Amino acid sequence: MTQNHTSSLTGAPSRLHPLDNPARASLTGPHAHFAESRGRVLRYPADVTPWIALPDVPDVQDWADVAGLAGPGGSVTLAAFQEPPPQDWEIVFRAEGVQLVDASVDTAPDPEAVLLGPRDVPEMLALVERTRPGPFLPRTVELGTYLGIRRGGALVAMAGERLHPPGWTEISGVCTDESVRGQGLASRLVLAVAHGIRERGETPFLHAAASNTGAVRLYESLGFRLRRRTEFLSALVPATLPAADGTRRPSLR
Repeated sequence: MTQNHTSSLTGAPSRLHPLDNPARASLTGPHAHFAESRGRVLRYPADVTPWIALPDVPDVQDWADVAGLAGPGGSVTLAAFQEPPPQDWEIVFRAEGVQLVDASVDTAPDPEAVLLGPRDVPEMLALVERTRPGPFLPRTVELGTYLGIRRGGALVAMAGERLHPPGWTEISGVCTDESVRGQGLASRLVLAVAHGIRERGETPFLHAAASNTGAVRLYESLGFRLRRRTEFLSALVPATLPAADGTRRPSLR
């Protein structure tokens, strides 16, 4: 499946596949109602998810607008985006990742899975704190459907939807409490979330750290295949930025 998405707020078509710049494809598509913008740069609200979305090939002004959104010394998080920050931006986190797409996933609803919503956020945040699946913030649940499994009334496993490029939905937030690991709950929830995505006529995909070989093997056993290798990184906005005349100016909001 190959679809174009807009590479800027002017609606210019991108020549990239939507999954090559998935945050931007989401914020110019189904998640446009979340978009906060400065120039050609988009981002999600800070309490939803940390991803910044740049044009496919950002220029000096685009990075200046990123700095304006984040503020001096602010942290900028990029996921599955190929263009690195300028050399004077301090990279504080970098990890190799993989992007996997549905090739032959045998999706199925799960009778034990329950729909999670805003009332469940405190428990979801507590589970994330214990299991560290990746960024999950107070309003992340608004990005799509989240399903959970409870045992004895307590939330012990969950999975849900995050980025939403046109025609695609990312499965994210997959985590299981240590007390119930080895029971296949993560697999069941991934298949259930994928079932809902397929029911909408869309294709599931996901990201994982390349170093998390156990999770990658699990996803591949469920019918996901590697589409590409990518990376995740966070960088700090420098105190000053280069101007067009070669001088530097403060990176103000």
